[in-house]
Amino acid sequence: MHRILNNTKGDRWIWLIVILLSVISLLAVYSSTGTLAYKRGVGVESILMKHLAMVVGGIMLMYISHKLDYRYYAGLSKIMMIVTIPLLIYTLVFGSHINNASRWINIPLVGLSFQTSDLAKLALITYLARTLSRKQENIKDVKESFLPIMGSVCLVFILIALANLSTALMLFGVSILLLIIGRISIKQIAIVCGAGFILLLGVIFLGPRRHTYVSRVNTFLHPDSTKTDKSFQADHAKIAIASGGLFGKGPGNSTERNYLPESYSDEIYAIIVEEYGLVGGFALVGIYLFLLYRCIKIITKAPKAFGALLACGLSFSLAIQAFANMAVAVGLGPVTGVPLPFVSMGGTSLLFTSVAFGIILSVSRDIEEPKKVVVGEISVA
Repeated sequence: MHRILNNTKGDRWIWLIVILLSVISLLAVYSSTGTLAYKRGVGVESILMKHLAMVVGGIMLMYISHKLDYRYYAGLSKIMMIVTIPLLIYTLVFGSHINNASRWINIPLVGLSFQTSDLAKLALITYLARTLSRKQENIKDVKESFLPIMGSVCLVFILIALANLSTALMLFGVSILLLIIGRISIKQIAIVCGAGFILLLGVIFLGPRRHTYVSRVNTFLHPDSTKTDKSFQADHAKIAIASGGLFGKGPGNSTERNYLPESYSDEIYAIIVEEYGLVGGFALVGIYLFLLYRCIKIITKAPKAFGALLACGLSFSLAIQAFANMAVAVGLGPVTGVPLPFVSMGGTSLLFTSVAFGIILSVSRDIEEPKKVVVGEISVA
């Protein structure tokens, strides 16, 4: 253990944040999975141990990812994109339908479901960081630079949006941020945004889940006139938060966990506020803000464009996802299926989040490690 700790590099604050979020996750998942355990006919401890195994596995993946030089991810990005596009198409056609959405592929033998959009986020962000950093000299060239970038962003967006619009919109926003930082012209960015808007309208009005999207937005905009089962989740999330008060009901004392669908995943923030109050809720917001601050410090210090763009895309993707989840819980947005990073109970999504943290730490490690300069036969650090 001592040897592992000595080999752990990168921003120490990010490591501490990950450990803290892991502890919060274990407490919240244990408290919110009673109903799920009853439905499955198992004990809550059984679900908790499975989640603990995923958390430990995620930290191990994060450790392995941070030990790999982040420059290797540039080469892996093309492979990931080549694998991701067919997987997204396969998921739409043959994927498992859960909650009227085809987002998952069942992994044989292990009994887990793999959400291909998680891989797509890593693949697209890494690919954009690589392309933008390598084509800076001819970044204004339409054929050499702009078309490959626009094609990859729009293709991944539409393939994800058909089943998971909220994730697609967040990823599209992060992609536009990378294009701005990568010195793509305003005119070209406007073209990408225009193409994305046209695709968005097509998904909303012609896509397979168009009725779901319209219903959720209508329920959010007109909550008083749509008191049906469609507003059930949002209503009970608000009840959980309102009943938490300033200091909450205490760990394990939530009552809304028995009513809230996905209380251990999409609505876990509402359970945290109910049990730990506004103090706990604001503390969790502060943790994610501090995480974003530490990531921004890494971005500003990164010596290479690829490292800066990679850390920027991944960190803002995690931050936007976190605040989107919390915004939905407090009623600031329509219901989505976005989990809270490293807190919500999850399988492969938690593992991919861990890999993203590991890549950010790999960039941080490169900044902190002294560069060796060879003078004659003497290596000077």
